Amino acid sequence: MRRRLLFSTLAVAVVAILLLGIPLAYATHKLIYEEAQRSLEREASSIVGGVLFSLESRQDITSEKISQEYHGRYIVITLPDNKVITAGGKPPDGAGLLTDSRTQSGVHVQVSQEASEVQDEALRQLLLIGGLAALGMAVTVGLAMFQARKLTLPLSDLAETADRLGSGNARPRRRRYGIPEVDRVAEVLDRSAVRIADLLAASREFASDASHQLRTPLTALSMRLEEMIEAADYPDVVREEGAAAVAQTERLVAVVEQLLARARHDRTGTATALPIDDIIAQQVEEWQPIFRRDGREIRITGDRDLVGMTNPEGLSQIIATLLDNSLVHGGGTVTINTKPGVGSVVVEIGDEGPGIPGDLEPRIFERSVSSGRGTGLGLYLARSLAVVDGGRLELISPRPAVFGVFLRQPAEVQLAEQRVVVGPT
Repeated sequence: MRRRLLFSTLAVAVVAILLLGIPLAYATHKLIYEEAQRSLEREASSIVGGVLFSLESRQDITSEKISQEYHGRYIVITLPDNKVITAGGKPPDGAGLLTDSRTQSGVHVQVSQEASEVQDEALRQLLLIGGLAALGMAVTVGLAMFQARKLTLPLSDLAETADRLGSGNARPRRRRYGIPEVDRVAEVLDRSAVRIADLLAASREFASDASHQLRTPLTALSMRLEEMIEAADYPDVVREEGAAAVAQTERLVAVVEQLLARARHDRTGTATALPIDDIIAQQVEEWQPIFRRDGREIRITGDRDLVGMTNPEGLSQIIATLLDNSLVHGGGTVTINTKPGVGSVVVEIGDEGPGIPGDLEPRIFERSVSSGRGTGLGLYLARSLAVVDGGRLELISPRPAVFGVFLRQPAEVQLAEQRVVVGPT
């Protein structure tokens, strides 16, 4: 591309110089010859005037005096009495320039000049024009090389940036080149780099989230399958445990779908009005064997038959995350307490352990924040799942740790509560 730009610029410059230089050279050459002819005519008229003045004043006309005044000319003067006076050097050859001037008094003057002198002057002017044309060509070559470099280097740099993006290096370079069109391409590539970086980060985040979120149901599923193996001699127990394993598998599929929705940036949620007792009971049934193995219990307290706006898979995953967090970091009996709130339904989950360290308390829901025995993703994902369905997850008490899941009440329940507060009309 650089070569094409150079050659095209040179071609334009050559055409422009030829279109201007040839007419200029022709006009200069013609002007020099015309000026030389007019100069001879002026000199001839001046000599005629001087001869007439000398004749009238009866002064002698000498060739030496005329030669001094008109150096480089060959002059022939014919007087009225036919006397001929010559001045200057030898007469020019046949290529000389001649001019005649006569008067009524019979004085005839002939002035000649060597054509070589005019030709030399014309040649010098042509050489000057040629030198200027050569200088213009040199300047054109320099400017063409500069412009070609200025245009091709940014394009090469942009090609390298695009190649880096294709190889997965999505760091924007933020380079600008002072060319609006090229700078716009650079800005588009930088924006693409940012988007690709976001996509890569989302992919890594999704992989990390998936590995964490799938670990809990898989652990419970493996526990159920182990119990099925141990109770193989009891068909009723096998059927019961098999049904629980199937439920775990279905929950695992729901978790995968939720993670895929998060990867697609789906934040619309599918919350519906559901009783929360069954969801809590199902989670207690799944986690109770694991807690009993560690000598711990799960207890359900509070109001019953509460209805909240939630997604059953999402709420199940939030409760499972809090139970798993209590199993790993807490201690003693885990209490799940349900109660109505102001325009919400609250599910409190707490234990009797040491609680959350003071340095982690302000950042407990941040991504990758952990006490060292976890990935730091569970609470972060649990809060994001609650937000998707219009709820929220809060830390009610740090020591001992008590978390609260706040679910929106259905609109009709909120309206009924408002009527109760206001009273009958």
